[in-house]
Amino acid sequence: MKISDLIATFERWADPSWQEKWDNCGWQVEPGILAQTAGVLVCLTPTLAVMDEAIALQSQGIPVNLIFAHHPLIFGGLSSVVAGHSVGDMVRLAIAHRIGIYSAHTNFDQVANGTADVLAQLLELQSVEPVEATAPQRDPARGYGRVGNLTTPQPLQQLLQTIQTRLNPPQLVHSPVDNWHQPIARVAVLGGSGAGYISAVTQTGAQAYLTADCKFHQFQTSRDQGLVLIDAGHYATERPACDRLVDWCKRQGVAWAQLSEQDEDFRQFCQKTDS
Repeated sequence: MKISDLIATFERWADPSWQEKWDNCGWQVEPGILAQTAGVLVCLTPTLAVMDEAIALQSQGIPVNLIFAHHPLIFGGLSSVVAGHSVGDMVRLAIAHRIGIYSAHTNFDQVANGTADVLAQLLELQSVEPVEATAPQRDPARGYGRVGNLTTPQPLQQLLQTIQTRLNPPQLVHSPVDNWHQPIARVAVLGGSGAGYISAVTQTGAQAYLTADCKFHQFQTSRDQGLVLIDAGHYATERPACDRLVDWCKRQGVAWAQLSEQDEDFRQFCQKTDS
């Protein structure tokens, strides 16, 4: 399958025009590879480590020519591309080795089988709908976050253990709870930084909300509103959707597609030591 055909197919699923105004979805670097047969390395964040991985795979004879990332490479008012800067070096290496970099960010967050949908599937939520629909008239299934019902209500402690097992975050943080055995029947999820949707989540009747990048007072607000806020980290809540993208690429006819082994969480937690 040609890269041009792969991207066209993807954009019919997750149109870049659906991105937020502050976002930068689509081609980050396209070094003249559209007519080539696609060899895809999928990652959460396009870093120099991921680029080095792609180049190393090329040296082994594997035809990698596209880094398909969730997070954009070029973001936040970039004003120059220079050697010695991570973005500049990524652009230089991409052109030198003819490895394209493509990003699907807030457009992919909204769609069926996108970042939020995958979290809902991992928790086996039923009767799922967006927390905040973005096209309620044209496509009511498109929107940010997902909320649904567990197949059977389960104690909060069991839900937290399920999240830990299925997402494997290095640390799971949640708002204060008085009863570990309180039954949870309705859960909302949003991959990545989802604390801004707490108010919308409370309107859905959810009793627990799984997301990431939450601040002190957001935990307080959630507790005061009777919502158990669960922060599993940005990486753990979005990486599963990247894994599913590999499967999607293969179903489209891509001969070689693989999930990056060099994606990084960018956070490390000190281990407790006995005093």
